[in-house]
Amino acid sequence: MTRLLHGLGRATAAHPRRTLTAWVLLAVVATLTAGALGGTPQDDFDVEGARALTGVESLREHFPGSGAAGSSAQVVVHDPAGGEVSDADVADLTARIGEVDHVSSVSPPRWSDDRDTALLRVVLDVPVTDPDLAGGRGVEALEEAVDGAAGGLQVELGGELPNTSAEEVQGTGEIAGVAVALVLMVVVLGTVVAAGLPLLVALAGLGVSAAGITLLAAVTDVSSTAPTVAVMVGLGVGIDYALLLVTRHLEFVRAGVPVVEAAGRTTATAGRSVVFAAAIVLVSLMGLPLAGIPMYSTFGFATGIAVVAVAAAALTLVPALCGLLGRRLLPRRERRGLPPRRRRPVREPWSARWAAAVARRPAPWALAGVVVMGALALPALDMRTFPRDVSNNPADSTTRQAYDIVTAEFGEGANGPLTVVVDRAEVGNAGVAAAAAQLRGTDGVVAVSEPVVSPDGAVAVLEAQPAFGPADERTPGLLERLRADLDGAEVTGSTAMFTDIAEMLSGRLWLVVGFVVAVSVLLLAAMFRSAVVPLKAAALNLLSVGAAYGVVTAVFQWGWGSGLMGLDAAMPVSSWLPILMFAILFGLSMDYEVFLLSRIREHWLRSGDARASVVRGVAGTGRVISTAAAVMVVVFLGFATESDLVVRQIGLGMAVAVFLDATVVRMVLVPATMSLLGRRSWWLPGWLDRLLPRIEAEVAEDAGDAVGSPAPGRDREEELQGVRG
Repeated sequence: MTRLLHGLGRATAAHPRRTLTAWVLLAVVATLTAGALGGTPQDDFDVEGARALTGVESLREHFPGSGAAGSSAQVVVHDPAGGEVSDADVADLTARIGEVDHVSSVSPPRWSDDRDTALLRVVLDVPVTDPDLAGGRGVEALEEAVDGAAGGLQVELGGELPNTSAEEVQGTGEIAGVAVALVLMVVVLGTVVAAGLPLLVALAGLGVSAAGITLLAAVTDVSSTAPTVAVMVGLGVGIDYALLLVTRHLEFVRAGVPVVEAAGRTTATAGRSVVFAAAIVLVSLMGLPLAGIPMYSTFGFATGIAVVAVAAAALTLVPALCGLLGRRLLPRRERRGLPPRRRRPVREPWSARWAAAVARRPAPWALAGVVVMGALALPALDMRTFPRDVSNNPADSTTRQAYDIVTAEFGEGANGPLTVVVDRAEVGNAGVAAAAAQLRGTDGVVAVSEPVVSPDGAVAVLEAQPAFGPADERTPGLLERLRADLDGAEVTGSTAMFTDIAEMLSGRLWLVVGFVVAVSVLLLAAMFRSAVVPLKAAALNLLSVGAAYGVVTAVFQWGWGSGLMGLDAAMPVSSWLPILMFAILFGLSMDYEVFLLSRIREHWLRSGDARASVVRGVAGTGRVISTAAAVMVVVFLGFATESDLVVRQIGLGMAVAVFLDATVVRMVLVPATMSLLGRRSWWLPGWLDRLLPRIEAEVAEDAGDAVGSPAPGRDREEELQGVRG
């Protein structure tokens, strides 16, 4: 691979205009293809294995086109002044809504006690995942119909269709985050040209990946949130990968290596780390299908497309642009051969001094790091999850306005009633009456509708209104009691389905964790010829993920500092978050592990001094890892300002995890634990050494080395590891 990457770097640097032209053509073809054949992301909550799906399928069978299976919306008509809403105004709205495409009927209004609010249930003849309704088109059609309601009336939209439509991405926070990242890179790299290069490369990769995700949406249901998560991760890792390559390229150029050769050496050395770092991220993402939810799996596929695209852009566009720009990447004084404006005494890098201080007293530092991470992770023990709850949407959104009005006028449970499907063929009319009586006598149920019998007489449907909202912590218990007590009936509806999804994801978390950790440990063992280093890396990465879980739980569920996040109430953690954030963060953390351990292992094999190799490895990577992590943190914090709850929670959690990983883990726990372990860090049993494939994450890193120069021989490795024979 070294020679292949070296040749790729030299070829793209020697012919930069050809490389740039090829990327432009690729972007144009991909965009045109996506425009012609691509699909629209949409959420499909039909989850095999969720008990609520049984009731949904029964409704679809016996109430075709009726909206009983969730293909519906709710129109809330309210007089803010407290006056009565007239029948004529409601009739006018009903008529206009009835003319909207795919609206099969509008129910008679449900009036509040003081008649200042009316609820209209809009029944659709297609499911909410239908392409005609996807991408916000269905909501827009309803908004046009209710626009211009009688003077003074407030009309808001809620129910299944508006509640499952994705919030529009604002982009303000992301732009601010990218601007801050650019400033950071200018400070580190010294020129605007060099700082802008990683950002330009990442955006080029994201442009191609956007087309790929659109094409993916044409063949499978892609979650409406998945493209935003893919952009978040792709932008972060794309800048990181390009920054690593640019930094290494500048090292070679400053050492006097010609520009084209420097690009080749950079791609052959740092490029290998990029390849294997991206591979580990992909392995982590491929654990997501084990969650057993097809729509959830598309988070992994969409993000994987983004990671592959930005990695490919980094490996080709960075050397091409470096070749095109030449020495213009260097600050002006360096290009002119002038000395620095202020001569400073030569000192070791701050990262070397820090690592040496930690290595001198590793035990206290290791203990302090574990205590800090453990304390931050403690709130995660109280984490409660729920997929989506519009009560946490922005206060000015129509869904939140509808939710608040319904809560004030009808009770919070009216926002998420439970649908009970009774099999009349099994229990008869007496069973339907018994089910209704059972519901009315259940603690936590405040209202029960009259039964509605299907046209074929096979089933009867009742709606039970809980005393609390859909995401309330009491909802799972109520659902469990009803399912245990009701004979010949299934409890379904969006609230029941979301509760089932939350329980399924919670139960399968450890399956995903086990797979991702096991495969990552094997890859690291093959790269670094050690059984201890990969296990240590996995344990430390789990610590950083746990700490991120704890911070997200404290902020969103406990409400600590929620005002800084623009929240007006505590809320459960999105059930999408634990598995999704784990898979992404474990891969990103392993990126930094590969970058750091590559340097440590190189020095270890050359010197045989375990402690000194740790200090030199941290010194050699501290600046680039710190800069890359700072860039990623500000990018993720930009996404944490979005209105979409899932994106907001993931953005904050990933920013916290990356910050902790680059500070507490990389700068404290890694040097402390490896200093404590000493030579034992590189122990590998002989039988495992023979079984594992040999993978070198990075070779010939020093600017003066010849590309492809052999790494220390196998005998030297066995001698240092103490596993000869």
